[in-house]
Amino acid sequence: MKIQKDDKVKIISGKDKGKVAKVLRVYPDKEKVLVEGVNIVKRHVKPGALSKEGGIISMERPIHMSNVMYFDSKLNKPVRVGYKTIDGKKYRINKKNQEVIE
Repeated sequence: MKIQKDDKVKIISGKDKGKVAKVLRVYPDKEKVLVEGVNIVKRHVKPGALSKEGGIISMERPIHMSNVMYFDSKLNKPVRVGYKTIDGKKYRINKKNQEVIE
């Protein structure tokens, strides 16, 4: 996966285009990511065991991976991510300047 948990990403399409936020969770089988503060939807909840009172709650929903791009804080812009094998280990690299992403 080119995008991983705790990566900083920029939203490149959709209603939240232009926002820079942190990835909270990755769903590799669905090719989706949950990004902090992005794709907020309203959910109508009935009163029950979990919530004593019902109402409308706001929650984040996953967005497709193709709509986000890895954000390099050193360059202060989004960059493409690739892979490189160094000493038999596979690392993610920044395609702009070939630096290894931790």
